[in-house]
Amino acid sequence: MRFEGAVTAITGASSGVGLAAAELAATRGAHVALIARDRGRLEAAEEAVRSARPDADQRVAAYSCDVSDPGQVAETFSAIEADLGPVDILLNCAGYCMPGRFIEQSAEELVGQIETNLCGTLYPTRAVVPGMVERGKGHVANVSSMGGFVGVYGYSGYSPAKFGVMGLSEVLRCELKPHGIGVTVLCPPNIDTPGYARELELEPPETAAINGSVKTASPRFMARVLLDAVERGRYLVVPGFVNGALYRLKGVLPELFFAVFDRDVAAVRKRGDAHGRAS
Repeated sequence: MRFEGAVTAITGASSGVGLAAAELAATRGAHVALIARDRGRLEAAEEAVRSARPDADQRVAAYSCDVSDPGQVAETFSAIEADLGPVDILLNCAGYCMPGRFIEQSAEELVGQIETNLCGTLYPTRAVVPGMVERGKGHVANVSSMGGFVGVYGYSGYSPAKFGVMGLSEVLRCELKPHGIGVTVLCPPNIDTPGYARELELEPPETAAINGSVKTASPRFMARVLLDAVERGRYLVVPGFVNGALYRLKGVLPELFFAVFDRDVAAVRKRGDAHGRAS
């Protein structure tokens, strides 16, 4: 589905992939609704997206909303439709990761990640899909993660949420295709964002060892991959040859994944024991 002239709603639009996607959608001629919680960053993002428009007639509006709150989401999307018109394209980019071992994190920390990453994808999608079905067109794109098909040490809240995004996307693909609605799910590697910088400060050493072999990508590169996939009607997008190979290998030889991860964890714990530190 083309972005030119399309009303495009983007969650998590105040930074990272969400902001990069909003700017890129504007350069491709979209009318853009930016959705995020932080009002200050949202205002700066709105100005950046306005500056990216090639045509001053393109409409841009910003909405402060917690996507894990269904009431706020319903109100926000009603306002978007009143201000800009029915949503043609939804990009679900909101999400965060708080690494930590399962037994060391509180239930609130675990559930919070599920509410933002999974429910924060489900609620906006519920808000726009009925109208898309009625009109017989539209596209929903969800951002999952490499951690959405590989359960990684230290991602006890994040991986279950992103696995859920994968499952939701697969169901949506099956149910919405007969109505002429496209679905895309992106599984990026680690992305160089302020959020990822915070993750590095929190992650256990075992998680750092596993992530150390994975290259980070820029938000703008991932945004371009996402928008290109929407315009080409692609469903599953796993960027990079290595990541794509890992995805397929996990499905064929999952025991190989477990062996590699177990080796990395064991090596870290051995080093910790050697230095008299608990790991």
